[in-house]
Amino acid sequence: MPHPLHAVLNQLNQIILGKENVVRLAVAGLLARGHLLLEDLPGVGKTTLAHAIATTLGLRFSRVQFTSDLLPADLLGVSVYERDSGRFRFHHGPVFTQVLLADEINRAPPKTQSALLEAMEEHQVSVDGETYALPEPFFVIATQNPQHQIGTFPLPESQLDRFLMRLELGYPGHEAERAMLAGDSRRELVARLAPACDPDTLAEAQRAAAGVKVAAPLLDYIQALAAATRHQQRFAYGLSPRALIGLVAATRAWAWLDGRDHAIPEDVQAVFPAIAGHRLLSRASGRPDPLAAVELLDTVAIP
Repeated sequence: MPHPLHAVLNQLNQIILGKENVVRLAVAGLLARGHLLLEDLPGVGKTTLAHAIATTLGLRFSRVQFTSDLLPADLLGVSVYERDSGRFRFHHGPVFTQVLLADEINRAPPKTQSALLEAMEEHQVSVDGETYALPEPFFVIATQNPQHQIGTFPLPESQLDRFLMRLELGYPGHEAERAMLAGDSRRELVARLAPACDPDTLAEAQRAAAGVKVAAPLLDYIQALAAATRHQQRFAYGLSPRALIGLVAATRAWAWLDGRDHAIPEDVQAVFPAIAGHRLLSRASGRPDPLAAVELLDTVAIP
């Protein structure tokens, strides 16, 4: 494994204890240039993980608490008339950063949620007829409470599809929880973190991961998985082409983290549930069916 990313994973695993697979999926998602959705109960470390990722990678970081009264202008920025110059001047909002933590994104109304769509897809925002480029790299790491909790607005399908991965931390294991109880607070540990990487090193790693070879039979496997989602009455929608492009990118990143220059079926299987779980909506309930992705891996044969 390349040294800089090895240091990144080690440092993150010292903050988020006992969740090595989730941490690695998050890093693979960023290597694949994707956005992350962390969905879980309050208090399990979603915000801590997002803050630790930004600090460890040496990226600029903004946190926005999404609430029911948050407006798009609070996120994107606003044009203000300046009397002295007789012109409008655009004041950048918190979205103009390298890592945006959209905390409890589903507590904001749909209008505010949709303000992120252009930023996530095109890395730019349009305000009052003007277009402003966002910094590079640009990642959104959003946290979301389970939809059954009071005061939440479900994310629309168009926005869910822009998140490369949906990850759950879950409760820590017994030993990890004991270490957390006996040691320093996670917040203090994050505050003391030093960057283990920098934007240039991350960009180089992204280019290297994108060069991992994906053979034609592996693409056949990915397309077979997609076809299974599109031809089952169980799902409201199948996987989109955007999801498949992200799946290939994440497969490459996972293989690269293993130190390989070629991808194998196990790489697809490692990232597929995190990529497909939030996109496969049950036709009966209209809600994501995360277990469906795991079941598809059991039923779709590897070519």
